[in-house]
Amino acid sequence: MDDARELVDRFYICCNKIDGLYYLAARKLGVKENALVLLYLLYDGRARSQKQLAQELLIPKTTINTIVKEYMDAGYLTLVPIEHSREKGISLTPEGLAYARKTIQPVYDAEEAAMARTLEEFSPDFMRAIEALTQNMTLEFQREIFDQTELE
Repeated sequence: MDDARELVDRFYICCNKIDGLYYLAARKLGVKENALVLLYLLYDGRARSQKQLAQELLIPKTTINTIVKEYMDAGYLTLVPIEHSREKGISLTPEGLAYARKTIQPVYDAEEAAMARTLEEFSPDFMRAIEALTQNMTLEFQREIFDQTELE
């Protein structure tokens, strides 16, 4: 059990360091941390509802709403229909795409270089292990700490 505890501690420290890197990058790039995450997700060109964004990011819908409103006012976001849904999707405008490219591309470049260096040493299977750990952590946190609907 001590080995598991040590591994969890090491993983926790790594997650916090990575989280800190994104926080510092957001500050350096002149955006709020949650705005960076929102731009990061929307940069792939897929429209998402505020509910979907909140679920994917584990950020309160009120926070998403605040950022969306601010970026809509700036002309960076627009609402679009989502197929098979009554909800509206949020998508980048052409101006928003240019802004996101300027903001997100340095992050992508750093991530891709870090991943390439990691893959020189480890198999891509390490990502399946991290995804499995994330899924198991979600299940156990749901079971031990949250009520049954908090992460839905």
